[in-house]
This record gives sequence, structure tokens and C-alpha cells, in this order.
Amino acid sequence: MSVASLLVALAAFAGFAYGYYIAAALLAQASSIVDGVDGDLARLKNMTSDFGGFMDSVLDRYADALIIMGLTVWAAGGDSPAHVWITGFLALAGTFAVTYTRARIESVQPGSFDRGFTFAASRDVRIFLVMIGALAGQGFATLIVLAALTNGVVLLRIFTARRILKGA
Repeated sequence: MSVASLLVALAAFAGFAYGYYIAAALLAQASSIVDGVDGDLARLKNMTSDFGGFMDSVLDRYADALIIMGLTVWAAGGDSPAHVWITGFLALAGTFAVTYTRARIESVQPGSFDRGFTFAASRDVRIFLVMIGALAGQGFATLIVLAALTNGVVLLRIFTARRILKGA
């Protein structure tokens, strides 16, 4: 199922790259749904494993990259303006940093980023924003929102982690 989710994200990338942004938006959301079903199915069948969770997380990062890069290619159009590519990079970097900051704090204080604004850039939220933005035909605006949201959450997490790790 994790591989299926990645393949659906690859199809979303292709949809964006070829300008089929409505289909791509729906495929991006389908990728997220398949990923969610993957974990639920593993728990229901009592087939969870540390390696399975690890592999799912790695494949999710590739899926995120495909979706955001597809969105960037679509938003850039044929002109390839630098500001679109820079915004796409910031959205991608922020997406990876959101995941990384969560992984780093979990070993110290699990659940630290499970509530409030520090949870606002979760994968489900990001993919939902991609879907809504793409359905509205607003690729560049969606990248701006993703870049601002993810990097803003990362900054907040840094301040929160400093407080937690310094014991304040």
C-alpha cells in the first residue's frame, strides 16, 4: 500500500507536469488517502512493524516531493520564472523540515507537536491545501501558502523545542 501511495503521487506529478491540474489535485488527495489506509490496514491485520513504519515514512517524503515538484512545474508553466522555483523550493524544504522537527523531538518528548499551531502543517493538511489550491487553479498561490505555513510551523517548533530541551 505504501508503494501504491507513492505511485499515485507519481501520477499526480505527471498530471501537474502536463497541465491536468484538476486530475492531479484529486490524485494528490488520493495518495494521502491510500497512505492513511495503509497504516489503518496494517493495524487491523496486526501487521505493523518498525521497518514498515520507517519505510512508509521514507516513501511519504518521496511522495511529498513528487507532489510539490509537480505543483511547481505546473505553476512555473513554460516560462520557468525564478520566483516560482524559489517558492517551490521553500515549500519543499519546509515540508521536509516539518517532518524532521517532529521526528527529532519525538525521542525526547513524544506528542509535543500533536496540538495547536505546531500541528497545522501536518501531511494531511498540506496535501489538502494542494488539492484545494489546484482545484481553484492557483498553483503559485498554493506554493506561497505551503512555504509560509511549513516554514512558520518549523520556526514555532524550534522555539518550542528550545523551551522543552532547555527545561524551561
